[in-house]
Amino acid sequence: MKIGAHDSTENITFVTQFILVGLSNNRKTQIVLFAVFLLIYLLTIMGNLVIIMLIQVDSHLQTPMYYFLTHLSSLEICYVSSTMPQMLAHLLAGNGAISFTRCAVQMYISLSLGSTEGLLLGAMAYDRYLAICHPLLYISVMGRWCQLQLASGAWAGGFLLSILNAGCTLRLPFCGPNRVNHFFCELPFILKLACADTRMTETVIFGAAVVILLVPLSVILMSYSLILSSVLQMPSASGRRKAFSTCASHLAVVVLFYGTLISMYMRPRSGTATDVDKRTAIFYVLVTPLLNPFIYTLRNKDVHNAVAKVFQRWVFKTKLQH
Repeated sequence: MKIGAHDSTENITFVTQFILVGLSNNRKTQIVLFAVFLLIYLLTIMGNLVIIMLIQVDSHLQTPMYYFLTHLSSLEICYVSSTMPQMLAHLLAGNGAISFTRCAVQMYISLSLGSTEGLLLGAMAYDRYLAICHPLLYISVMGRWCQLQLASGAWAGGFLLSILNAGCTLRLPFCGPNRVNHFFCELPFILKLACADTRMTETVIFGAAVVILLVPLSVILMSYSLILSSVLQMPSASGRRKAFSTCASHLAVVVLFYGTLISMYMRPRSGTATDVDKRTAIFYVLVTPLLNPFIYTLRNKDVHNAVAKVFQRWVFKTKLQH
């Protein structure tokens, strides 16, 4: 498509759509992947919705930790929905074509939600630090206003920083190849296709990654170092187990989420995207949103009690109706 002239004699052809290569070109494999990913998507949505519902209906879960968990579960639903429906459609159709505009929107939204999650995990680590290391001050410090500020700051920070990253990428000309070796429009993969010098943009992206990934990760590591020191000094063995159990779930999410994202956004990049990069992306696009509700509920007695209460209410109502 001819968009405009570079000078009086030379026209430039700009890319109007991208072709997402996906995970496989084999039609049977695509159908199998469609079935597997559809199941993962449905389980992710249902699992995180159950977490949100339980927190809303059980008064014992109206605490700061579960307030942040509500935000995290909502975020996971939005994050997986920013990529999975398009991916499922491409697998079903066997065609990975996506318009430039839709690709740009998907890139910005998924980047914003991923950035928000990194900042939110940092806020959750700070909450755990206050709860375990300063229990007497916890209620007064972590009030509703503080919770709202931390959660709002994570959402606003993620979306504002992503405007910078996406804007720097989309201002570049895309006039050459349009095949993306990925299953969704992700910034590092799209940047590789720009037909201009990308070093300045890569520097900006790296700087934003430091803020979004390394700053919250530093807060998390520092918080859990202090938590570990405090827990080891607890005289009660049951208290130590409860503290470790609560924090272990958060750390599991952190390791999986940050480990894969740092390997994607903060390591030296080669000239072309590899299949290893795609497999790495699966962890933070599919696996983390799926595991989040299970990690937080498998060993959480408060959530178990909430599930039991909801089930008892449902059984009681059913008996009354009959």
